[in-house]
Amino acid sequence: TASSVRVQWAFQRLAFDVTLCNFYLTNTEDKAEDPDYKLYRAEVRFLRALHMWYFLDLWGKAPFKTTYDIYELPVEKAGKELYDWIDKELTEIEPDLAEVGAFNNSSNFGRADKGAAYMLHARLALNSAVYTKGAVKDYQKAIDYCDLLDGKYELSKTEKNGYTGYEQVFMADNDQNQQAMKEIILPIRQDGVKTRNYGGSTYLVCGTRVAGMPRMGTTNGWSCIFARAAMVQKFFSNLEDVPMLPADVEIPTKGLDTDEQIDAFDAEHGIRTEDMIKAAGDDRALLYSGVGGGRRKIQTDAISGFTDGLSIVKWQNYRSDGKPVSHATYPDTDIPLFRLAEAYLTRAEAIFRQGGDATGDINELRKRANCTRKVQTVTEQELIDEWAREFYLEGRRRSDLVRFGMFTTNKYLWDWKGGAMNGTSVASYYNKYPIPVSDINNNRNMSQNEGYK
Repeated sequence: TASSVRVQWAFQRLAFDVTLCNFYLTNTEDKAEDPDYKLYRAEVRFLRALHMWYFLDLWGKAPFKTTYDIYELPVEKAGKELYDWIDKELTEIEPDLAEVGAFNNSSNFGRADKGAAYMLHARLALNSAVYTKGAVKDYQKAIDYCDLLDGKYELSKTEKNGYTGYEQVFMADNDQNQQAMKEIILPIRQDGVKTRNYGGSTYLVCGTRVAGMPRMGTTNGWSCIFARAAMVQKFFSNLEDVPMLPADVEIPTKGLDTDEQIDAFDAEHGIRTEDMIKAAGDDRALLYSGVGGGRRKIQTDAISGFTDGLSIVKWQNYRSDGKPVSHATYPDTDIPLFRLAEAYLTRAEAIFRQGGDATGDINELRKRANCTRKVQTVTEQELIDEWAREFYLEGRRRSDLVRFGMFTTNKYLWDWKGGAMNGTSVASYYNKYPIPVSDINNNRNMSQNEGYK
């Protein structure tokens, strides 16, 4: 609802960040031609455009303002008008940004270069029909921007100390591991000492663990996020093929006190994550069905706790080189905000939507994942499922489902969608979030999204 505090937090944080960007840009106008400041200003303008894109994607509109003036209220800019502004802004700043991959190194990792702008531009274009209500379908533009990234980055492919190339992208040394860095176009920097907080990758690691799981990588298991059956089915069309502890096997009350003991029991019954990956035939199936923290289910007639689904172990606070991490609780794991795999799937989908053959890019990702199933014919369902397999728990699923017309409709149902055990459609206005009532009350220029009160 318009009074939901989490919607308010996100809206206000984005608006505050835009204010910071405007403050910087207003106070450096006299330095705009200085080569250093020209670069810095382009980066800040990119960050502002990124925040405006979040407004467009989540709310369909933004409290728009590009100057720092405490007496002037932001105006409402929505739909195609906001889409066109972001498109134009990115086009203007791209020549002034550092070259593609210029910041793909330890000293500048986390700064935005042309690669980040190209990836945002491609993401914007892929969603153009949603943002403009069909007035614009910039699929070729999405392809063109993805093509600009070819040869500039590389997928993380090589196994290291038992960790797959895919796995290494989400580990604690993904800002030092050269092959992981080569895939990451723009990360949100995280550090167990310098950026301690209860959001970011702390939430992604702690929120997917429960006390008793082996190799938690943190001292806190918050038992928040688990995989529902619909997600597991992206890797197992038949849920009976999922490695699970047989119902007639009892979990010992003693002797499962260490990681080694839990591993031994899980290995005996073939329910480790490596067993899951082997059964799925896909390195991306980073799910855990073992007994650490309790017996897990795939499906349930009532969600009552963390073990009513499989555990997700994609995000880790372990280093691929085996060295110690900075902190036992707060992860070092950077969050890849843009990574090369997105360019592959963006291009594949854009080609598909124009009637072309999109198998090449999808199979390239499946090859990296050592996937035993290669796609022969691309369908809409195959595409949306591939987005899920590659990017689950990376913060983009809602946007993808909206683009495919599946988020609110009965075109795609997942367990407990709409509060029903087998899923049900919901009102279409949920495709956009409500403008927080606090902003409506304080800014006469903003109007509420349709359907909300």
